[in-house]
Formats: sequence, C-alpha cells, structure tokens
Amino acid sequence: MTARAYTVAFEGVEARIVEVQCAVSAGVPAFNLVGLPDKAVSEARERVRAALQSMSIALPSKRITINLSPADLPKEGSHFDLPIAIALLAALDIIPRDEIEGVVALGELSLDGRLMPVVGALPAAMAAALEDRALLCPKACGAEAAWVGATEVLAAASLDEVVRHYTGQSPLTPAEAGEVQPPDFTRDMREVKGQERAKRALEIAAAGRHHTLMVGTPGSGKSMLAARLPGILPPLSATEALETSMIHSLAGLLTEGGISRQRPFREPHHTASMAAIVGGGKGAKPGEISLAHNGVLFLDEFPEFPRAVLETLRQPIETGSVMVARANAHIRYPCRFLLIAAANPCKCGYLTDPARACAKVPICGDDYLGRISGPLMDRFDLRVEVPPVGYTDLDLPASGEASATVAARVATARDVQTRRFKDHPDARVNADLEGALLDEVATPDSDGKALIARVAERFGLSARGYHRVLRVARTIADLDGSAEVRKPHVAEAVSFRLAVGAKG
Repeated sequence: MTARAYTVAFEGVEARIVEVQCAVSAGVPAFNLVGLPDKAVSEARERVRAALQSMSIALPSKRITINLSPADLPKEGSHFDLPIAIALLAALDIIPRDEIEGVVALGELSLDGRLMPVVGALPAAMAAALEDRALLCPKACGAEAAWVGATEVLAAASLDEVVRHYTGQSPLTPAEAGEVQPPDFTRDMREVKGQERAKRALEIAAAGRHHTLMVGTPGSGKSMLAARLPGILPPLSATEALETSMIHSLAGLLTEGGISRQRPFREPHHTASMAAIVGGGKGAKPGEISLAHNGVLFLDEFPEFPRAVLETLRQPIETGSVMVARANAHIRYPCRFLLIAAANPCKCGYLTDPARACAKVPICGDDYLGRISGPLMDRFDLRVEVPPVGYTDLDLPASGEASATVAARVATARDVQTRRFKDHPDARVNADLEGALLDEVATPDSDGKALIARVAERFGLSARGYHRVLRVARTIADLDGSAEVRKPHVAEAVSFRLAVGAKG
C-alpha cells in the first residue's frame, strides 16, 4: 500500500515542493523516515503515532516507510508532521488517496492531534498556487496563507477535522484573508522641540528612501526623531506587503493571523552579531536587514557596531538583496530598506561643547567617526547634525508640523514616483534611479548643473556621491511639486550631503 502527499521545504523565501511518499508493506514492524530529515522532522514519527492513537487509530504491525523526495534536499522544521500523517492515513485507506494529492500540506501535530501553527504558511501558499494545488494548514495560519488569493486554503484545527473533511463528514470552509490593523501612532513629530533641519531630512528620507546619518550630542533627540519616522511613512502597497510578509512568515513574526500594511521598523542593538544583522545561523535565516525590507532599519550608536558588521551593509545597500552563503546553503534574501543611523560626534559625545568635551578634542572625534569607513559613509544620501536643545526651549509649547501633515506630503511624493516608475519594475522610489532613467528624470536645469559641477570639483564628489545628490534633488523636487529639478533643489541636496564630512 502506497500513497503520496505534498509539502514544501524552504530555501530562503522560496518554497520548494516536496513529495511525501508512504509505503506500508509486510515485514518487521518499523516506522522509518528517510530523505535527509533533520532532528525535528525525524521526531515527527512519535508525534504522528501519538496523534493517531488519540483518534483511536492504531498503526498496523507492518513496515512503514516515509520518503521525502527529492532525497538530497535538506528537510527542516516541524511542518512535515501533517503531510506525513495524511500520507500514512491515505496508505491505510482511511482517507482517499487522490484527494490529498491535490493539496500542499504543512502543520505541526500535538500529541492529542491538534494542529499547531508553523512558520512559512505564506510562501507555502505561493508555491501551492504555482503548482495549481490547494493548501492545507493549521487554523492559526489560515488567514495569513489566504492573503495570497491565488489558491484555496483549507485551515483545520486538528487532524480529526482533516479526516472528517476528506471522508465527507464535515467539509472544511476555505479560510479568508486576514489583515492586522496597524496601531495608532502615538508618537508625533510635534513632540520634538526644535530640530527642524533633522525633521526635514527625515521627510526627504521617507519620500525617496534615502539613507540618513544623524550626528549629535547625547540627548539631542536622534532616537526620538527616528522613533517618529514610522508615523510619516506611507503604508505598504499590496506587492510590498506580500514581499515583506513572506520574510516575516519565515521568521515566525506573523502571529496575529494576518499581515500588516505597516512598514517594518527594526532597531537591533549594537552588540548584534553579523548573522543577526545580515542573516545566517542554522538554516541561513533572514537577518535584520531582510526583516526591514520595504521598511526602516535604525542603527543607534552606529560607530559602536563591530566594523565587520558595518562593512557588510555596503553591498546590500547598493543591490537591495543579500546572499547568505554557508557550506550547506546559498540563500538570497531581498533587503531594500531605509537605513537611519545615529551617532555621537565622539566617544564622550561632547565634541562641540568646550565646557564638557574631553582633553582629546578634536582627535577623539576623528577617531570615533573614523570607525565609519569612507565607502560606507559615501552611501549616506543625507547627513545632518542634530545640535543639543536648550533646557529653556523644552518648556515652550509644541511647534512645527504634526506627523499627519508631513505624512500627507510624503504620500503625495510617493504617488508621483509610483506613476513615474510604472513601466520600470526595478525602480519604485527615487533611491532606485540609475543609468538612463536617472539622466531622464533627475537631470537639473542649467543653473542646477552648474552648481553641482562646482560642488563636485570643490569637494571631490565620487561618481556615487554625484548620482546620490541628483536622486535626493529629484525627491526634493517631488516634495515641492516641481516637474523639473531646479537649482534650489540641488542646493538643498548638496547641503545635506556635506553636513557631516566634507568629502564624497
């Protein structure tokens, strides 16, 4: 007696179809599992056995062999429990064999037969849709998987419900897509006293996804400003939400039965390892830069991060993806994030305050910010100094614009870019501009060209720096509602480029 079921094995955000073959034959009673399973998959034998016993289904005194094909593909995770169980039930003629061959199944079994949630339901649903199969998953994963919308999703609470469905006793109702409502933003830009230039930099950064470095004394408001950035970012588009949620699904971060349109905001501590930031570890899991895909990666105390970790950011910033290469895995993850970095001007933090600065001024400042290499500094489009706010100013009433007002301008600028790049799938925002498209939409007027030429000659702008100034100028023009990039737009872009560091 043989039967087949289907499930998936994950390689990054890709889900590869795995055929679960079950054979029940005469011989010495045994329950063997082959096909390169890891420890969690091998333990599925005991969970399946206990779950079937809870349903008063006894395994026959025969030789049971489960093969996970292709046999040379590593199988990891507890989601293989359900496909193994239904393949076995089909081989025992308890459920129809032809029925289970039309689904991709995943789910972890508890000892009493309940189906426990697993990671990766969203990419599994994508793989099932490509194979023209339905998806069978735990009930807790149904709303997440149904968001794909291209295939039927059957969500069961227990193995008993699965058996009742396939025997026609109680058919399962297809799951409906769920969406987690974003929380109300309680942090408002109006709460930040002063720092108008830093607020302006964040507005430009949000509008065009331009990487930003803020340098200022301790307590000047760098972290406070960054924490309010999510309040001015537009919600994720449908495509972006799907991309981001697939990564979060693999990381087990979709815990509320659906996906969110809120852009991710990741802020790892400066003691984070390279694997935590870039990705890696067992199974080459996504790192913080991929979890921040289509959102914000905030690195506070930027120079305190290990030098090797910082240098690994250079290539992902340029390419929008990262290859996690290990001896047994080569996984590519998307990582188009907005990098916001915050740093003190020196080790003590008071380089510009003669009354509080240490005796090593100004060498300490050069040494401290020198931990940020030139090539990495060259990748920051916006560099802004965040001066300290006097205590007398803290008693003044809130001033400046509310986050909602700024967010409206950012949304308008993003809409302009969406229309601009509708025929260019590789570009979504101005930060993605390059080549002929950059020349087409970001070339300034004659006065602007003359200004940037003088700046490039005077400060030795690199080719990358030159192009990044043009991209920022294009975003400033979009915020200004201008179809043409003019000299004032270029001037403001240059002022942010040269605010911290005079080169590049």
